[in-house]
Amino acid sequence: MDSAPEQDAAFAETQIGGRQTGARARFRRSRRRLLVGARLTWLRVSLKGLEVVAPAAADRRALELWCDLPPGSGLRRDFRPYPGDVVRLPVPRGGEVVAEVWGEGPVVYLMHGWGGWRGQLGAFVEPLAAIGHRVVAVDAPSHGDSDPGFMGRRRGTVMELMEALDAAGQQFGPAAWVIAHSLGCTVAAQVVRTSLPSERLVLIAPNHGFGEVVEQFSATLRLNPRTRDHLRASLEAITRKPIEEFDLEPLGADGSMPDTLVLHDRADKETPYRVGEALAAAWPNARLVTTVGLGHQRILADAGTVAAAVGHITDRVTAREG
Repeated sequence: MDSAPEQDAAFAETQIGGRQTGARARFRRSRRRLLVGARLTWLRVSLKGLEVVAPAAADRRALELWCDLPPGSGLRRDFRPYPGDVVRLPVPRGGEVVAEVWGEGPVVYLMHGWGGWRGQLGAFVEPLAAIGHRVVAVDAPSHGDSDPGFMGRRRGTVMELMEALDAAGQQFGPAAWVIAHSLGCTVAAQVVRTSLPSERLVLIAPNHGFGEVVEQFSATLRLNPRTRDHLRASLEAITRKPIEEFDLEPLGADGSMPDTLVLHDRADKETPYRVGEALAAAWPNARLVTTVGLGHQRILADAGTVAAAVGHITDRVTAREG
């Protein structure tokens, strides 16, 4: 699947360079798909061999692959209107994470998703600061400008994302609200529930349940049941609780979460629209705003998305409700 930066670059080159440049862009996309397919085939073959001759090595490799940031995560879309004040904060597993701060007033936290960084949510900064909020955007370990995580460079875990947001909360105080994207939605909901009370939540393109993702990951790599079960056990050893306890849908079904706005695009290929739709239906104090044609990434910079999120705190949702 092409990332949004790659899609935008290909479109721009086509417009500037005409047919020849468009052909080159198509060739690059085709080559990239072939390379991705070849790598996946190699991973499947190598893991299958390890499962037969060295099961412990297969277990380690599966966990490493789970924790690897996605290809292309270094392509940093930056929507920040201007630089804020950068603060480095220590986190429990070692190293420091980066938080960037704009404005004054009640605090709004911005939390990126898996493979993202704080600049992706930069379109929210200026409108929030203009209505009297202090905006704090966080980079998790191995993301953005933060130090590598405990598993090394370009690897991370959901616990480290949670610890990064928690560290920012300890530094800057209670949240007026939290805006989160993709896996950051689970991160935000978990931290808000345990250590960072918030008046309101905005969840953009919320992620699948973890059990479903483990099954999809295992099927993609064609892991045998023993390796799959070991991977699940390894993840639960890191998180210290069953992975289903991270699932968003049941987390707020009892009405205990803050008033929540869910924004999801019907064309999202990374976290299907059905996920956000089900979440909004399950939480009694959530409402859904549907976008069309923005996908998983462009939704973060869309003027309608920003207006809906800002309107959530002033009770004026301007995008179309689903």
